[in-house]
Amino acid sequence: MTSFELFGAFLLDGALGDPPRWPHPVRWIGRAIAWGEGILRPKRSDPGLERVGGIVLALALPFLAYMVSAGALALAGRLGWLFQTAVLLYLAYTTLAMRSLRDAALAVARALENADLPAARAALSEMVSRETKDLSEEEVIRGTIESVAENASDGVGAPLFYLTVGGVPLAMAYKAVNTLDSMVGYRNDRYRYFGWASARLDDLANYIPARLTALFILIASPVVGGAPIQTAKIILRDGRKDDSPNSPVPEAAVAGALRIALGGPSRYAGQIIDKPVIGEAIEKLTVEHIRRAVRLVTVAMGMMLAIIVLLVWVLSHL
Repeated sequence: MTSFELFGAFLLDGALGDPPRWPHPVRWIGRAIAWGEGILRPKRSDPGLERVGGIVLALALPFLAYMVSAGALALAGRLGWLFQTAVLLYLAYTTLAMRSLRDAALAVARALENADLPAARAALSEMVSRETKDLSEEEVIRGTIESVAENASDGVGAPLFYLTVGGVPLAMAYKAVNTLDSMVGYRNDRYRYFGWASARLDDLANYIPARLTALFILIASPVVGGAPIQTAKIILRDGRKDDSPNSPVPEAAVAGALRIALGGPSRYAGQIIDKPVIGEAIEKLTVEHIRRAVRLVTVAMGMMLAIIVLLVWVLSHL
């Protein structure tokens, strides 16, 4: 993609977000995953067959997303440069989620500021897979910031990386991988075997983007009063504390920049999962930390975009 196209897609995401009634490739991907699971998942419990079916789904869907988006761009090109550019910008914009992430987090913050904890829990439930109905105010704040940190990579940093490396088709393949992980990549009884390949593929796809995202959060840390050296220390110390090789890295960056502690016990599907503590509780969690986390991530991703756009422009003029 050109620097103009990358910048245009980012601006479109900031202006439009994710209107629920608009056609959206990620929603189509979600339907395809549900359909594929119904076909490939064996009717009887068999770990071997479940793993094979999961591998087929994990490989086939990203390939299909790549080919369909590449075909759509090729077809649009036959109708003229202007139409192809419009299709490319629309598809590229749909891979990004900065606006929807910001709006979701600030909805939680506004509910807490209005002393409406049930509304805050409900808003958080739109962002996370953990149970939220019994969370305290501090747990709601913590969960929101963790989601902001993780989705800064999944929803913004990684799509920007793949748009740059391989254009819309590769970014759409990444969205298929990420959506697979969010739907079937769980280590519970239902998906332990069927979702294994999707989870591993997502780990691989997010390895570089998670660390790039953390780097730009570190660079942006002064905008929220953070210290880059302290942030780097937290990333290096706590970025490997979770079973996931990627999610704790941007979480550690945000925790270090905001001088807060994340992690701890959370309830998923009726089970308490005791996550490792990331960061240091130098400051007590408040609603303002949600707003600061959003500001931090917005600036960090803006910096990442600026560097990418500059590099693409320079390389195109060599």
